[in-house]
Amino acid sequence: MPLPLPPSGCFDGARHLYAVRVYFEDTDLSGVVYHANYLRWFERARSDMLRLLGIDQRGAQEAGEGAFAVTDLALKYARPARLDDDVLIESTVAEVSRVTCSLVQKAWRGEELLADGQVRVAFVSPQGRARRLPAHFHTAFTALTAPSPEGSVHP
Repeated sequence: MPLPLPPSGCFDGARHLYAVRVYFEDTDLSGVVYHANYLRWFERARSDMLRLLGIDQRGAQEAGEGAFAVTDLALKYARPARLDDDVLIESTVAEVSRVTCSLVQKAWRGEELLADGQVRVAFVSPQGRARRLPAHFHTAFTALTAPSPEGSVHP
């Protein structure tokens, strides 16, 4: 019997969609999701988005090419998520430069926006200095910056 694989999410056009469920461990004493867990969910969604794009973060690091580092982050909370909620993380590439990639990430519960984040990551050398994105990384990100179809809405 084959074993199940961890969730990777999927692409809907240029949007990466990643589902999570709120577990007891995600909540604080008030019964709502602890604020830092949105960052964890966003990070998991970004990592799986890269994996689906064929970007091997571990391979790049082990080969001495470099790694991604968060250089800028903004997060706005709109509504609380609670135990057993199904939450959808939507990630879109907003901008790509030679060194950085900016993404918009949103957490949704059905039609309700729970949190809205913007993150910029830079590719850095093993010594921590900014470095050009490998060509195939840049190509993959650039392909996702195409405009969305008119009338496109969240899931």
